[in-house]
Amino acid sequence: MGEKRAYKSRKPGGGRKKMKPEYDAEKNLKEQMESAVALYEEDCPLRSIADALTMNPIKVRKLLITAGVYESDVAEKVQDTFEEYRKTQNYKEAILSTANTLQLSKASVTSYLPYQKGVYFPSTADKEKISVGAERRRRYRAVRKLRSEPTEEHLWETVLLYSGVCFKTYSGLPFTYEIRKGRSGEYTKELWIDRRENSKSLVWSSVLLALRNMKKVGEVVDRPKALGDIRGVTYIYGMFYRFGLIDVPDEIKEKMGHPKDRKK
Repeated sequence: MGEKRAYKSRKPGGGRKKMKPEYDAEKNLKEQMESAVALYEEDCPLRSIADALTMNPIKVRKLLITAGVYESDVAEKVQDTFEEYRKTQNYKEAILSTANTLQLSKASVTSYLPYQKGVYFPSTADKEKISVGAERRRRYRAVRKLRSEPTEEHLWETVLLYSGVCFKTYSGLPFTYEIRKGRSGEYTKELWIDRRENSKSLVWSSVLLALRNMKKVGEVVDRPKALGDIRGVTYIYGMFYRFGLIDVPDEIKEKMGHPKDRKK
């Protein structure tokens, strides 16, 4: 037998060289997603987007779901079912369980889920831990629930999710609000409106009073005072419009803009 060759330790970064060192899958996915979203926001149908990007329409839909701009009843049902199973199962098991429950193929289930980008966070995760797209999906679902059942519970859930989002008043002035936590770590039911240098507080009881005074979801409300003589009602008016609880006259829409999170 021949002499054994002396062992040489591998140098850091050694091993087989990449065939395409310039290839970056994550970067490519991001660029594809941005291109698909840009076309989708111009009201292009999936087939047209797929043709423009030389891509399968199913992949286009998955890109749009990942970006948080595509919504449908089927997609929502698949994602909600998957999230429930994901609380107790790993990713693959949750896909199988979702497929069995909804009588779909595994491929169909995965086509309605966002691309995996690291750690999966369930619907209960803090918004600081999730992507912009996932946060947008949460807001969209909350608004749908609120419009279907305008209860205090659903309103509070929606208000929490929209903290930090820009609204506009009846006269077109932009504002945001934040909800702070008390010493116990729980949210205090007080909204701090930030429009100028100093913040103003809006108590939760005022928001609820406006909700009770609202006659019907989607009804045109001519002016803020129509919701009642309530302190801070001009801000509540802007919030309710964006949540889809009320509509406003056409001439006012020009000032307030069209809510981005509402779907027709």
